[in-house]
Amino acid sequence: MILAGDIGGTKTHLALFEKGTIVAEEKYASREFPSLSDILALFLRKQGVVKKACFGIAGPIKEGRCKATNLPWIVDAQELENALKIDAVFLINDLEANAYGIRSLSDEEFFTLNEAAPSSLGNQVLISAGTGLGEAGIYWDGTKHHPFACEGGHSDFSPQTELEMELLRYLRKKFGHVSWERLLSGPGIYNLYRFLIDLRLETPTEDFGEEDPAKVITERAVKKECKTCVRTLKWFTALYGAEAGNLALKMLALGGVYIGGGIAPKILSALQEKEFMKAFIDKGRFSTLLSQIPVKVILNENTALLGAERYAQEKND
Repeated sequence: MILAGDIGGTKTHLALFEKGTIVAEEKYASREFPSLSDILALFLRKQGVVKKACFGIAGPIKEGRCKATNLPWIVDAQELENALKIDAVFLINDLEANAYGIRSLSDEEFFTLNEAAPSSLGNQVLISAGTGLGEAGIYWDGTKHHPFACEGGHSDFSPQTELEMELLRYLRKKFGHVSWERLLSGPGIYNLYRFLIDLRLETPTEDFGEEDPAKVITERAVKKECKTCVRTLKWFTALYGAEAGNLALKMLALGGVYIGGGIAPKILSALQEKEFMKAFIDKGRFSTLLSQIPVKVILNENTALLGAERYAQEKND
């Protein structure tokens, strides 16, 4: 059996695969545990013998070791092998895992925002907003695609309008360095909302209580129940489109752009409005090129698990 994991700042999703099929799975609140090893020990207590494991983790992997970006965890492949008595443990970036998982999905598990040009071949990219912002490249060698990790979500936010320049100044006071993740993530949605309120550009209408502000804002925006929330979500989708277009240009992703993460499937109606694709294409002399790139939203929430299992299988075959 192969143990696969999607390790994020909010949840840890584990699954056991036997001959490519999930036979057991559990989800855990990541921050309720001091380490990934503790979660794995709890999960495996109920399961059979595992020979191989692969975990997609939100953070950079170096020599089999990862300091998680949005968790106080250090994960080491060798330590996991020893502690859990697993023959082979692989660590890959969570977006790399998602990219591997794309090949396991059917056409029905994507929603198309921009149709593919008939001759579209070449590199692909994946961008995913969730607890943080992940980005990955998928290199085309002329025959097949090869996923690779990057940390583009932590590159500098690049404002394009006077309002966005004011937003940059606002966020710099709070965070110092302002990356795209400060905007394109669950916390980023709330940052946009707070900016509009704090600068008195909108009227506060929400009492979030114990609920996740980003969840409330997006739900009320999708239902058109709150003008401030609608404006926040429209701005979020425009920024999402802009950075997706940036990534497509940097990787020359003529083969397509995939939108992953937990947020996109929940805001499909907003992504279908003009803001996302308008910002995606709005790249001056390269606007025509961007308009010909296929853009698809990934609908299967298990994509990273499928990719981690696939990676472990291919690595050992």
